Amino acid sequence: MARPALTAAAAGPGTGARDRAVLRVRFDLTGSDAQEVLYEQLLGLIEDITPVYQPHPADHSADLDVTGALRLFDRTLPEIAAMLQLRAVALHGVRATIGGGRSPMLAAMAAAAAPHGRTLVIAADDDAVTRFLRPRPLTDLTGIGPSTAKVLARYGITAIGHLTTTPAGTLARILTPHAARELAARAAGIDPRPVLRTALVRSTSAHRRFDRDELDPDAHRAVLLALADELGTRLRGQREVCRGLSITIRYADRTHTTRSRLLSEPSQHTPALTTLARTLYEQLGLQRARVRELTLRAEQLAPADSAHHQILLDPTDERARRVEGVVDAARAKFGDHVIQPTAAARRDARC
Repeated sequence: MARPALTAAAAGPGTGARDRAVLRVRFDLTGSDAQEVLYEQLLGLIEDITPVYQPHPADHSADLDVTGALRLFDRTLPEIAAMLQLRAVALHGVRATIGGGRSPMLAAMAAAAAPHGRTLVIAADDDAVTRFLRPRPLTDLTGIGPSTAKVLARYGITAIGHLTTTPAGTLARILTPHAARELAARAAGIDPRPVLRTALVRSTSAHRRFDRDELDPDAHRAVLLALADELGTRLRGQREVCRGLSITIRYADRTHTTRSRLLSEPSQHTPALTTLARTLYEQLGLQRARVRELTLRAEQLAPADSAHHQILLDPTDERARRVEGVVDAARAKFGDHVIQPTAAARRDARC
């Protein structure tokens, strides 16, 4: 069976900080009804390869430092990636897209550039890194947001290669000396950040897959409202609160966008979740986007009795919370279908 790999250059074990071996793996859990459970099982596969990994549950990805694993398994970096892909498919039926390089930044960029379900590994030598980075858009580089990219574009700096050929003094005058040094280093492929082993922070998500590629923003918002309502009901039933939300939108071309934000206070209150979900959606500025699936994730879960509710002295807020209790009791007795958010119910009636 042919390995699903696109290898930029051979990458093997070496010595020194420049020869670190890092993978960014992103699991495709689209359509799974138990994404959190499956994701935790897939992290178990990663731990069989290396104990040094950092999970990113928002998009079901993880960073792996496999420098030691290269020696342990006597494999190259592309071979370690292929082994992980094979195990994910064989044991869980999940495809993985993997990027590899000598740093977390390069691994993440390679994973973003790799075709779906394939592997792209950037060799550790400077020439291979330069060939990969130079033609890429400036916005692909970690740390460059829309405002910084807009400022640099005024001076004709629109690709990563342009940063490497811009004199340091000129770049410092356009930005600041500190920002200029940081971006110049990243444009040269330098990223000293380690992969830090972190615990998987508990989260829970709800998702909907459209029957067809959906372009209507009103349909997107209706589904988002239903997802926020579902998460609120689940959190109250589990006596938990969340500290933030993330929204992931998957498009017809298999690409996706994820945005996250913290709540002003930990909550299980559906209106608070709905307001933040709408804010995240509106900030994306989608126009005629062909959306295939929406996922809303409640992040950083904690017991409800450990959270403090801000006293607003607002009778409307208190009434809404009492109504939630009545709705939760009705759904527990008669089923979730008996009471639905208005927008979601109208959408179901049109289908």
